[in-house]
Amino acid sequence: MVVLLLSPLSANQWKAYHDIRKRILFDDRGLSAAYDANHPDDTNPGNHAVLLEIDGNYVGVARVDINGSHAQLRRVAIDRTFQRRGYGREMISKIIDFCRKEGINRISSSVAADAVGFYRKCGFVGGDSEIEGKSVPMHLDLAIS
Repeated sequence: MVVLLLSPLSANQWKAYHDIRKRILFDDRGLSAAYDANHPDDTNPGNHAVLLEIDGNYVGVARVDINGSHAQLRRVAIDRTFQRRGYGREMISKIIDFCRKEGINRISSSVAADAVGFYRKCGFVGGDSEIEGKSVPMHLDLAIS
């Protein structure tokens, strides 16, 4: 199995990035009209769009916003046909490796209440005040070697 965490560069990669993100995080939640494929945050300096490719298939997306030694993990999604196969944890693992190389000490994320258990399995802490329908703050402290 070939697993790559890519920065989308080609038009095809950007299309896959936006298709997955829009479908999973916006369409499935009834928020289609709110999605902006040209949102400037996706290309701001320090913000890194990432695309998980497994055996030639685009499987997942996220954005890692870096500010100093802190990273904010945003808009994490695994395409529906690839969910529940461990690819989400694989993507988080690759993102953690990326953050370590960037000198990041802490990764934070505001996660959907129904994703708290997943993030805990990935080593994140917090999420003690799970509120239905609300974002839950979680973080992962990294040991820099």
